[in-house]
Amino acid sequence: MTEQHLDVAKLQRRLAEFAAARNWQPFHTPKNLVSALSVEASELVEIFQWLTPNESSRVMDDPDTAHRVTDEVADVLAYLLQLCEVLGIDPLTALDAKIDRNERRFPAP
Repeated sequence: MTEQHLDVAKLQRRLAEFAAARNWQPFHTPKNLVSALSVEASELVEIFQWLTPNESSRVMDDPDTAHRVTDEVADVLAYLLQLCEVLGIDPLTALDAKIDRNERRFPAP
């Protein structure tokens, strides 16, 4: 699938189809998805845990580390999209609304 053809709804459908084909839906409860999301986010944190700020800025320079970071980002996003699907949240609308609230809450000087 090429980048230009990707959108949130398509990715959510692919994830749902993947889970359905393996009969994983009973396990995809909000609680389990949040737990999995937390674990994957922690795996992403683990990559950066002992890096200096400068090293963390260059993490994508090493192909092996870049691959690990990319995979963990994908895992985090996958579980977040599945959670949104299960809870009926449009993640882009939620983010847009949150940015609006933050702009009002923290106005630019």
